[in-house]
Amino acid sequence: MDLKSMLDGVKGLDQKAMEAATDKLKGLIKPFGSLGVLEEIVVKLAGISGTALVKADNKAVAVLCADNGVADEDVSQAPKALTPIITKAAADGFAGINALSAYAGAKVFVYNFGVEGDINSNRVIDKSIRAGTWNIKNGPAMTRDEAYDAILKGIEIIKEMKEAGIHIAATGEMGIGNTTTSSAISAVLTGCKVEDMVGKGSGVIGERLENKRRVVKKAIEVNNPDPENPVDVLAKLGGFDIAGLTGCFLGAAIYRMPILIDGFISSIAALAAVRILPVSRDFMITSHASAEPGSVIIMKALGLEPMLNMKMRLGEGTGAALAFLIVDASLAAYYNMGTFEDIGLNTSVLE
Repeated sequence: MDLKSMLDGVKGLDQKAMEAATDKLKGLIKPFGSLGVLEEIVVKLAGISGTALVKADNKAVAVLCADNGVADEDVSQAPKALTPIITKAAADGFAGINALSAYAGAKVFVYNFGVEGDINSNRVIDKSIRAGTWNIKNGPAMTRDEAYDAILKGIEIIKEMKEAGIHIAATGEMGIGNTTTSSAISAVLTGCKVEDMVGKGSGVIGERLENKRRVVKKAIEVNNPDPENPVDVLAKLGGFDIAGLTGCFLGAAIYRMPILIDGFISSIAALAAVRILPVSRDFMITSHASAEPGSVIIMKALGLEPMLNMKMRLGEGTGAALAFLIVDASLAAYYNMGTFEDIGLNTSVLE
């Protein structure tokens, strides 16, 4: 099935389920709306699932890993050889995402979308397009067909999670050079200056940071992507990880699963998904405000607001893993608080 056929007929939030969840929240022993974002999360979960009896106990993080040809341009403090090493660490349970996901009670699934070199772990799920993208400074990162392939494989990830009984997903990624590709995509999709988008990523400063900005400008000039065509932008400037994550966000809308946006790179994929299918925004839940400078611009373009500000920029899905705990807190209040009826109080006195 092609992408257009998969997206045709995708519907937004279930208003009746949201109203039922809202009515339940109004009956809890507190002023309505006083738990702020916690109540908003519950109502959104109801709208996604189509019932006020929402669940989010089965959680999973999808970590999409891929190499980027633009890493050859000295845009990262870390060498490209680190991508397969960290990919293996995440698959074997030793990375930052594993520690935080375990604390949140979430499973971690690690996917190879195009890592160069041997990963040497049978725990990595192979969805590789090819071994790394081409250098965006010199031309397109991938073909249009490869971009579609990555998007469809991202959709497939959510389908597989849904079939496995996962209630809520989170997005993560790993790939040296992917803040450069993300910055290039975001500058085109938002129309913002490259200087406002390009941050230090893995820790580049000084002349190396200026070089990173020059590379992004050159990539946009050479490729001349169409800002009205998000797949064209992904193909010319992106990475297999970002295109795959775009598919994950689209898959969340298709299969009606709430999905947490991690940081800067995940938010770029979320924006690409919304440009492809505007209603996909209804299925997204934010996590943290990335320390990357472009993060604020992307969130504004999405019309969303991060729940946390932890000065994080690790990626991998670590910020989204923390946000699982906020989702848990929202449901704890929703299901465990008493009602005005329990204490014999007529709610009409509060109106």
